[in-house]
Amino acid sequence: MKFDNLSMELLNTITDLTQIPDGAVNIRVDGESIVRNSSAQVTITSREDGRGFSLVVKPGTQETIHVPVLITQAGIQETVYNTFNIGENSDITIIAGCGIHNPSHSDSKHDGVHEFVVGTGARLRYVEKHMGQGSGQGKRIMNPTTRITLHSGASAELEMTQIKGVDDTHRSTIAYIEDKATLKIVERLMTEGDQVAESDVKLNIVGKGGSGQIISRSVARDTSVQVFRASLLGQVECNGHVECDSIIMDKARISSIPELVAEDSEAVLTHEAAIGKIAGEQLIKLMSLGLMEQEAVDIIIDGFLR
Repeated sequence: MKFDNLSMELLNTITDLTQIPDGAVNIRVDGESIVRNSSAQVTITSREDGRGFSLVVKPGTQETIHVPVLITQAGIQETVYNTFNIGENSDITIIAGCGIHNPSHSDSKHDGVHEFVVGTGARLRYVEKHMGQGSGQGKRIMNPTTRITLHSGASAELEMTQIKGVDDTHRSTIAYIEDKATLKIVERLMTEGDQVAESDVKLNIVGKGGSGQIISRSVARDTSVQVFRASLLGQVECNGHVECDSIIMDKARISSIPELVAEDSEAVLTHEAAIGKIAGEQLIKLMSLGLMEQEAVDIIIDGFLR
């Protein structure tokens, strides 16, 4: 299938793709799965209710899978449920994300619920980028929900980025980490104008020797509002860490709310948080190299969110 220029531009922004990839892929456009291919080791099938898919990876598989969502028609509001079963000892990368183009006065919304089960000894890298664009007054709304269970010895890294242009978002992530499993979540978030973003992350470390890490980087500009809540529950001997760093600008508001709950004397849980403005010396140094102030600000923000 050939995509129009707008769809291809959105697809490239959130996935870096310039063409439809080989292998397992599911591309949803304006409420329908336009491209769906399974591979020898990965099966993608529709849910019975038609509101998403079920993805199954065979044990021992090494593969990259693409499952992005595009909305280019104004007024579309959808909720999609996808399940991912990652077989034992697999090594899988999943490229997801959602791009909304809304030039209308009607709101466009995508609520995506992803449920992962990562098998014993498997490795998962999950990359999710969100962005919105369009000159209309209608909002671009995205509410991602991620639920993940890591079985014994499994590991996962979730890279979750909101690039720009999302007016309202509530991001919910809930994880269960079993014996000697590890999870790292890296969240990057940009808000501007009067945008509102809430993020709730809860890691439940239920297996001995499990570990979890949450790293958040965010920038709030203009009058935008951000609320970040991070909860670590250590039920057994384990390690967990929360790190939240934010740049606040103009008249924006940021709240960072960590919670640590230890239910075992061998649980080691830590957190650190910082909210502040761009350092003046950074601006002066870059401007001394010939950059205009706004160019210097953009470079600092881009580097901070990497």
